[in-house]
Amino acid sequence: MPNSANKNWKTENLEPEKMMESYLDLLDDFFLFLQTNNYSPTTLYHYKSDLAIFDNFLKSRNLRVKDLDKRAVFEFKAYLSSDERETAMTHLQNAQRLSSASINRCLSAVRAYLRFLIDQDYQSPVMPDQFKMVKRERAHPNVAEFNDLVALIEAPSRIEQDPIIAARNRAILEVLFATGMRISELVSLNRRDLNIEGKIFITGKGRKQRFVYLTERAQQYVDQYLRLRQDNQQALFIPLKTRSKDKLSSRLTPRYIQERLKTYRENLRINLPTTPHSFRHGFATYLAEEGASPAAIQILLGHESLNTTTRYVNASDKFAQETHRKFHPLAKKSQHDK
Repeated sequence: MPNSANKNWKTENLEPEKMMESYLDLLDDFFLFLQTNNYSPTTLYHYKSDLAIFDNFLKSRNLRVKDLDKRAVFEFKAYLSSDERETAMTHLQNAQRLSSASINRCLSAVRAYLRFLIDQDYQSPVMPDQFKMVKRERAHPNVAEFNDLVALIEAPSRIEQDPIIAARNRAILEVLFATGMRISELVSLNRRDLNIEGKIFITGKGRKQRFVYLTERAQQYVDQYLRLRQDNQQALFIPLKTRSKDKLSSRLTPRYIQERLKTYRENLRINLPTTPHSFRHGFATYLAEEGASPAAIQILLGHESLNTTTRYVNASDKFAQETHRKFHPLAKKSQHDK
């Protein structure tokens, strides 16, 4: 993941060995357009990665953008769905198949690029909307049962040997579930972002700003972790090895948190795959089950659309079963059955 500092997004500085012979016209201008329109570094990173896949496809067919036709659009979508594509970062031909969400993200990047070309009076033979999104698979809701989620949150206190690591990782999981924030938002937190009331002002996806709130329990574990640190670094969650160094930019990475969470899940023998993003789903789900307003959940998650929020609220199997027993008209035996 790129650093959030200002970057030169010229393509030859992104992937020299792969971009120097790019088949994508005006690509440097496109990235400059994104940068000057205040797109986040994370968004730039994903656009670059997804367009590199499109570039690889064009190279494999010896096509330029001006040579595209409807058949090439279909072939590109088939290319994305296959395990023979070259990814943005590797030449391996046995890459893991993309999920429908990843395919749609890539198609969205291509559409944005084509819209830019058209705005620049580039004669594109296909319209952006011809890259139609694929139907998304309906996976099992990735939300652990509440008791399993609590066990995961408490796991660092039992599993980690170093007291500072245990306190830090426990605080991380407490904050994730207390606030519903994204993992990218969490690793970007600074001490000054927290006030004494546990109210946090964050800048999220698309540079949208919102408040999130710590529970009293999460606040206690964050305070405990900070007391153990005894340093002046501003980053809220930092690697242990840089704790005593004067490196204000030292932060934990999302990958580290993902790997530790996987270790905790395996140690607890929880079957359902649980990621940091699952805590965000769990946050929305269990607030809804307790009767929280969907509109309030939407604000806390930072969603523009309520439809997006409803996709995050995945009723647990246990809640669905209890609802069935409580409300189904034939759940209770009639007098004739007694």
